[in-house]
Amino acid sequence: MTAQESQRAGRREWWGLAALALPTLLVAMDLTVLHLAVPALSEALKPSSSELLWITDVYGFLIAGFLITMGSLGDRIGRRRLLLIGAFGFGIASLLASFSTTPEMLILTRALLGVAGATLMPSTLSLIRSMFQIPAQRGVAVGVWMTSFVTGTAIGPLVGGILLESYWWGSVFLLGVPVMVLLLIIGPVLLPEVADPGAGRPDLLSALVSLVTMLAVVFGFKQFAEGSSGLLPWACMALGAGLGWIFVRRQRTLRDPLLDLALFTRRTFGVAVAVQTLAVFAMAGVQFFAGQYLQLVLGMSPLRAGLWSLPWTLVGVTGAMLAPLAVRRLPRAAVLAAGLALGAVGFGALAGIGSTVGFTLLVVGMVTASLGISGAMTLSTDLVVGAAPEERAGSASAISETGSELGLALGIAVLGSVGGVIYRQDLTGSAPVTTPPESMEVATETLGGAVSVAAELPGGLGDALLAAAREAFTTGMAVTSVISSVVLISLAVAVGILLRREHRDGDRKQEANQRFSSGQSRTSESATKLPTT
Repeated sequence: MTAQESQRAGRREWWGLAALALPTLLVAMDLTVLHLAVPALSEALKPSSSELLWITDVYGFLIAGFLITMGSLGDRIGRRRLLLIGAFGFGIASLLASFSTTPEMLILTRALLGVAGATLMPSTLSLIRSMFQIPAQRGVAVGVWMTSFVTGTAIGPLVGGILLESYWWGSVFLLGVPVMVLLLIIGPVLLPEVADPGAGRPDLLSALVSLVTMLAVVFGFKQFAEGSSGLLPWACMALGAGLGWIFVRRQRTLRDPLLDLALFTRRTFGVAVAVQTLAVFAMAGVQFFAGQYLQLVLGMSPLRAGLWSLPWTLVGVTGAMLAPLAVRRLPRAAVLAAGLALGAVGFGALAGIGSTVGFTLLVVGMVTASLGISGAMTLSTDLVVGAAPEERAGSASAISETGSELGLALGIAVLGSVGGVIYRQDLTGSAPVTTPPESMEVATETLGGAVSVAAELPGGLGDALLAAAREAFTTGMAVTSVISSVVLISLAVAVGILLRREHRDGDRKQEANQRFSSGQSRTSESATKLPTT
């Protein structure tokens, strides 16, 4: 048996992958499952506007904040152990969240869900790195992992809508309980325990600084996305930047750092993390407008809008599964660059979207972009975990997830702000001059505000204001789509240049190793045929 054959994943590893897909699906679903439950939740718990904001946001905030810490912790104490601890915590927090009786209790339980979720994501990805040593098999496994995440994000609102038809708002959290119980039962049987035997004790100060850094940065970006122009978002960004600098400086001086900065000296690793961050940046900005377009421009209900988002979700799943198969016949850098270029084409097509005609263009553009970007995200994730040493797979996976979280926050904040500026400028110049100033002030804030005030104005005036607002919104959406397209095509060119030589050299080394292994195997076979005395 050759060395490569001995590393090939068997039936246990593939069943283990199915087990890892469960928490990935659930964590992603919990990012969006609460969206449709907000009205019922508000009626039952009577939260203030600030409390409602924290209920919806604290989960994502703490996932982002704890990823680096949990990824490093998994390398130290064992990735399966951390996964099972997180699964137990996620199940208990889900149960408590579903039966919360006050806004404060729900905020606390959602925060606990975020901390537990941060243990699950890097653990699942790093275990895949350990279970699937053969690059071709690992690519397929990462494709399954990415498919689970994309599917969970997409079906969250749909599952929430179905549950809310028959049950109370808290039922949306109960999905986590049986899934985590199942993982606790089958995890010890199907999943290996992997840890870094040479890892030292975690640096608690670094963990605290990384947490506050991520919370400050993500919160600042979110404040910008919500239109805040005061001191708070700038202060948060400055605090995050300052603490981030302190964190990096401290990691360089520690003998056993929380974050191994040496990983970024590997070109493949750095490029792959950049791809994940910027691809999510582009996708998040366009999706931010796409949901509003379906509901506020075309007048769809939230559930119907969610159903119409399924085409590009299903195509995204297809892209995630096809990309690992494509690299068996084509250079990885070429497939990755082609996926990014396809995403650029899809977003570029949205430049022609309008307020009266554009539904078909939206679906075609988003389907095209989703096919390319999902494939690129799968390949870049595989590059991240494959470029890192196995003992640092947890840290590498956490960096991958952190890059995606930053891309999400940055995309919504930056591209959302650009679209908002264009919307306000266009609406100010095109709205009927007879619109009352107080109505105009509300309408220029958001398209949702324009829809609400237009319904209160006299028929003709309200219709004219709404038409102008919808046209201004689609103009802003078109511009941000073009920006996303430019980002992706620039990224595709950079990937083609930076990774082409890297993987050519890597392929030569792999071929040399295979020839060496084959030579050893033939030598061993010859030795077994020698007569013994």
